[in-house]
Amino acid sequence: MNLQSFFVFFHITTADLSYSVLEEMRPGSIVGNIAMDLGLEAGKLFTRKARIDTEESYQHYCDIDLKTGNFVIRERIDREELCGEKVSCMLNFELVLESPLELHRISLLIQDVNDNAPLFPKDTIKLEIRESAGKGARYRINEAHDVDVGQNTVKQYSLQNNDHFVLSVREDTDGSKNVELVLDKELDREKEHDLNFVMIAIDGGNPQRSGTASIHVTVLDANDNAPVFDQAIYKASLPENSPLNTVVITVSASDADEGVNGEVTYEFSRISERAKKVFSLDSKTGEIKVKGPLDFESNSKYEMRIDAKDGYGLSSDAKVMIDITDVNDNAPVIYLKSLTNPIPENVSPGTEVGIINVQDRDSENNRQDRQLDRELVSVYNITITATDEGSPPLSSSKSVELSVADINDNPPVFEEQSYSAYLRSFKVQVTARDNGSPPLSSNVTVSVFISDVNDNSPQILYPAPEGNSFMTELVPKAAHGGSLVSKVIAVDADSGQNAWLSYHIVKSTDPGLFTIGVHSGEIRTQRDISESDSMKQNLIVAVKDNGQPSLSDTCSMYLLISDNLAEVPELKDISYDDKNSKLTSYLIIALVCVSTFFLTFIIIILGVRFCRRRKPRLLFDGAVAIPSAYLPPNYADVDGTGTLCSAYNYDAYLTTGSRTSDFKFVTSYNDNTLPADQTLRKSPSDFAEVFEDCDGSPELSTHNVTRGAAVRDLVLDCVYFALNPSFFGCGPVHRLGNVYRFGLE
Repeated sequence: MNLQSFFVFFHITTADLSYSVLEEMRPGSIVGNIAMDLGLEAGKLFTRKARIDTEESYQHYCDIDLKTGNFVIRERIDREELCGEKVSCMLNFELVLESPLELHRISLLIQDVNDNAPLFPKDTIKLEIRESAGKGARYRINEAHDVDVGQNTVKQYSLQNNDHFVLSVREDTDGSKNVELVLDKELDREKEHDLNFVMIAIDGGNPQRSGTASIHVTVLDANDNAPVFDQAIYKASLPENSPLNTVVITVSASDADEGVNGEVTYEFSRISERAKKVFSLDSKTGEIKVKGPLDFESNSKYEMRIDAKDGYGLSSDAKVMIDITDVNDNAPVIYLKSLTNPIPENVSPGTEVGIINVQDRDSENNRQDRQLDRELVSVYNITITATDEGSPPLSSSKSVELSVADINDNPPVFEEQSYSAYLRSFKVQVTARDNGSPPLSSNVTVSVFISDVNDNSPQILYPAPEGNSFMTELVPKAAHGGSLVSKVIAVDADSGQNAWLSYHIVKSTDPGLFTIGVHSGEIRTQRDISESDSMKQNLIVAVKDNGQPSLSDTCSMYLLISDNLAEVPELKDISYDDKNSKLTSYLIIALVCVSTFFLTFIIIILGVRFCRRRKPRLLFDGAVAIPSAYLPPNYADVDGTGTLCSAYNYDAYLTTGSRTSDFKFVTSYNDNTLPADQTLRKSPSDFAEVFEDCDGSPELSTHNVTRGAAVRDLVLDCVYFALNPSFFGCGPVHRLGNVYRFGLE
């Protein structure tokens, strides 16, 4: 009868168990009860052939008691021997059960006990110090090393009483300790040629353990400079298959002294026993070479410290960090965990017949099994062998070639998720499509935009720059604290944060008399005007933007405290320069203009109030427009976040009085139809006609706002936020009285 072989797919029940145990525990100590933790009956462990298995060399350390189900220690466990200086020491086991087949993973954490005392690199530390050494001179001592970890490592140092030295211990960022002898009392070679005392290192275990080193100091004459490494930390990386005598890295230190005092030699000051077996150090050249086999799987990182000493014992140290990289030097190993043999001929398909475990000690891709991928491997050759149980056994083999068919599983891939360039602002969507069935495609969006830099200083529009005109404000003597005196108006051709402006008074005749709004530019009195105040006041105002670095401009504001010109005994130049010959006439002209403007304004207000009583009530009260010259042309706009272009300008007319008046009316005009140096003027009847057109439509008429409802909404938002001094982002917005001026592109 022929036996047939079946490929059987089966599911293995698994559960993870974790235990911890102190190292150095006696054989027979119980770690835990596996049967209880897994919910198994201890009596069935023998019939189910329970056993502990592992692929590592520490399999003999632990076993299971089939009668009780206890997980017990068979042999002494030394954490330092197994894991060295690793903080976490973990052993992994597997519990195998049969009928039915089960596989459970067991993790055992080995905890450290304080079974090792601190140990200095040398039993005797020799120092040669010149008697000229001053108080406070420091001499580094190699720290003690304790192979225990955590709290059981070296925690403190002490020094036997002596007349000349005290101990200084400083912890470095990497956890190591910098131990130094500090000269507390100057040496005298004529009195003492040699000094001998003891240094003690104590760990933090319970009970504590300690180690000692004898310090022998020979008093000499001056060696002023210690060797200095050109790097504090040296880092290197090499593959684990590097041949012997490979130069890993070369350390270098220099000494400013000459002769014997400047001759530098190198030696390991702190190095693990494992590192000593694989690395060597040339004491003259500082070359670190490979002298033993490297193994990434057993140790992938080495750290050591190197001392550089001159001829008379002055030294410094540096850290060396060496990373071992993995190479694929371990073939996969197949372990047959369990096999039911022989297989009854009446076994049904799907019955579990064995457990196969595949292990590979290499890392990352060197140990991975992969799924089918035609783009990587398109053909597999498989050999199947069938062998009978006869005597002698007979067998036959058959080779099968499997071809992996292609499916359309790879869409086109762009090198970047998005593409951006600096030109004018627009977006382009690009689609890449293959010819598969069904076709696959990917999209990418290309954004092109203009990025602003802070390359424009603020431009002060009012007052006019000095030299072009002479502008003086008249301040009544009865002005109270908080009264509005004047206003500085400025714009910035940049956008975004680069166009956010702030105002500051940098110099004034009376520093406590006037203040300026940081964001509004409004100049107000801080207190009531008194008789002792100087009639002539000069303010120097600086306007700064919010760019990095910030750009600024300054202007002078001249204020005259008087109720009328007749009270001024003599008009002289108050700008503190020598242009007295012409400024007097300029001041008179300026005062006349201001008075004329004030009277005209009063007349307009009275006329508006008179018209309101005779005509139907409109949706606005009297308002004054600001000349469009306040907005310089060609202001850039980037993504709607910066200063707005003056291609579209809007005048917002608000009710008189309250600063929080509701928005009443917005009208637009274009620079193509209105010159930049003219003022937009409309009579109340003109506004009424416009609002009659608006009453019949939910949107502003197209001849007033050429960009439709979207522009209207943006204008409303800009006017709303203009009432809030903390808002910036709608572009330059200026307020004079109840009129706001802003630009929109």
